Amino acid sequence: MEASFLQRHPFIKDALSIGIFIVCVLIGTLLINSFVFRSFSVIGPSMETTLYTNDRLIVDRLPVTWAQIQNKTYIPDRGQIIVFKNPLYSAGMTDEYIVKRVIAFPGERVTIQDGHYIVYNSAHPDGFNPDDTNHGEPGSPTSGAIDETVPAGELFVSGDHRQGSYSLDSRNGLGTIPFYDVVGPVSLRIFPFDKIRWF
Repeated sequence: MEASFLQRHPFIKDALSIGIFIVCVLIGTLLINSFVFRSFSVIGPSMETTLYTNDRLIVDRLPVTWAQIQNKTYIPDRGQIIVFKNPLYSAGMTDEYIVKRVIAFPGERVTIQDGHYIVYNSAHPDGFNPDDTNHGEPGSPTSGAIDETVPAGELFVSGDHRQGSYSLDSRNGLGTIPFYDVVGPVSLRIFPFDKIRWF
């Protein structure tokens, strides 16, 4: 019985096997990044003292993927730290994705009083501080003045370093964030290794 082409040319067989393996790894990586989790690095002081420059984060894509499978909009929880596409991004900018904390939802009115956000909605007509449930985070008083109602389909977000202009967020120029721009909630800081934590 005559040997097949690949049996007569084992080098080509090995090259094809390696090529198929590389293609499978690339497809697997693409699927994981799109539907399971993604990794991002923090740049800048806007989330101090919760997150610092060069912190490496794992963002959970599964809640977004599950919402899409159900043909629903993914809506994060209040107080969650999320990563989203920068609505001001243009080619050449470094900050295509941004990390901030969720403060308010569509239809809610947001103000700043005595160095704190106050959110008004139908359940809390007298207002409440959305940071009261964040276990001591953020740690700095909130600067500025705002009185805004969050538009439909969008989120009001803020950095945790809220003094002066350390954080560009929904208070001061970033605007509110469309639900469809949310990549997902931050679930884990994996670097630096001595500061690994779940969110």
